[in-house]
Amino acid sequence: MPSFPLYTADRIRTAVDLTDLVEPIADAFTAFSTTEGARAPVMVLPVADGGDSHIKAAHLPGGRHFLVKIANWFPGNRTRGLPEGGGFVALFDASTGAVTALLEDEHHLSDLRTAAAGAVCARALSRPNATRATVLGTGRQAELQARALTLVRPVRQIHVWGRDHRRATALADRLSQDLLHVDVTAVADPERAVRRSDIVVTATASPTPVLFGSWLRPGQHITALGADDPAKCELDGACLHRATRVIVDSRELALRYGDIHAALVRGEVAEDRIDGEIGDVLAGRVPGRRTPEDITVAKLIGIGPQDLAAAETALALLERTSG
Repeated sequence: MPSFPLYTADRIRTAVDLTDLVEPIADAFTAFSTTEGARAPVMVLPVADGGDSHIKAAHLPGGRHFLVKIANWFPGNRTRGLPEGGGFVALFDASTGAVTALLEDEHHLSDLRTAAAGAVCARALSRPNATRATVLGTGRQAELQARALTLVRPVRQIHVWGRDHRRATALADRLSQDLLHVDVTAVADPERAVRRSDIVVTATASPTPVLFGSWLRPGQHITALGADDPAKCELDGACLHRATRVIVDSRELALRYGDIHAALVRGEVAEDRIDGEIGDVLAGRVPGRRTPEDITVAKLIGIGPQDLAAAETALALLERTSG
């Protein structure tokens, strides 16, 4: 028997909710951007049939733990009746290297910490009176992002769009059952929905843009989080040009993966298009939204310190329920 606890996905799902992670993720962003010697290496391993495995690690000097996470995502599993996400998180003692706990979360903590990151960015960068949102995407993360927005802004209307309108309708129906004070509808015209929205979230695995700069208007906030490897891209170059503030979770990773990377490769933007990291905004080092007319973009790749914060929070909650 191992000398460390192993927690299964069922127990983790019962113990940890999205609301548990918003503040820990905000703190993790701040610590990553302001702590000398913070480390968060990433490796993306493409696998057959559109699947991929993300290996992430994190250590913040002075912290109790360091982390290694393997998160697998196989969208083809939808047709096999299997979960799309899998993997585990390993926490280690930062003083001895001994395993503290293994969290076999089946992507649950990754899903929640990404949604919490969306909430943190919307709270920091969108207008406080934002009431209308559009979510581009129909998967698990799109659903969580819609829920996350309602935690931090007085959202009263959410449009859901996807290439498969049946999936968009099913997601809108699920959200309507839980978000009783929000009008949730599936839409066929993403441009019209985006133009009418205060906040836009892109949560797809698209290799080509699903959001275009010509659709944007002053005052909007965009959180783009689906493009997390070199092959994916949700925003066209005009989005980055129209934006008056472009904020990322990690400057290094944003230059290597996703929308900003793709725009760099196409020669549409330069590296100085990035205005700062969200941790710097939260710490007051870099301005976020400066005026109500700003168009703000938060481009998230996903960083190890988010996983470290989520795992430590989960471990504390699991130990509490076990006791």
